Amino acid sequence: MEHSPAITSVLAEVGARLRRARTERGITLTQLAATTGISKSTLSRLVTGQRRPSLELLLPIAQAHQLSLDKLIGAPEVGEGRVRLTPRVRNGRLVLPLTRHSGRGLHAWKVIIPPERDEPELRSHEGYEWLYVLAGQMRLILADHDITIGPGEVAEFDTRLPHWFGPAGDEPVEILSLHGSRGERLHVRAAPRRQSKAG
Repeated sequence: MEHSPAITSVLAEVGARLRRARTERGITLTQLAATTGISKSTLSRLVTGQRRPSLELLLPIAQAHQLSLDKLIGAPEVGEGRVRLTPRVRNGRLVLPLTRHSGRGLHAWKVIIPPERDEPELRSHEGYEWLYVLAGQMRLILADHDITIGPGEVAEFDTRLPHWFGPAGDEPVEILSLHGSRGERLHVRAAPRRQSKAG
């Protein structure tokens, strides 16, 4: 799966950050492997950049170093500190807020969802959601509907309906999510109407 340039840039720095965190704490690869249950060879490939980081690998490593995930991967600040691309992990999903989370209006997130083994658990709450698939295949269960959408496709729905979304298969899915907690919807400005030719 191909990530967006911003996420690719963040992931490219993970190896050096892992090496620095391990050195600062005096932890050997052997000790880290024993603590995390990740093989020494996999850890070595992560540090040298030969293995792409994933949530399944980063979460136990962050816990072993007693670091939050955002500190471990060193998410950048954007917009002179006004918007922070600080990843958070919610229910095993990597969430990057793209807007401030205060007041009314729409809020935006970039979300990377790894494959989930558990059965989908539908939930409902106030609001309106707009989802755009950036990479991978997304499965959306909405009330009695069960659909799969791919990159470049959009789904929007009233979140008071029971719903769940996540990867459609064994690969992660990367999405852009816009949510209006009070039911706000996107305002789409259409292209200007073409002038009809006289005569």
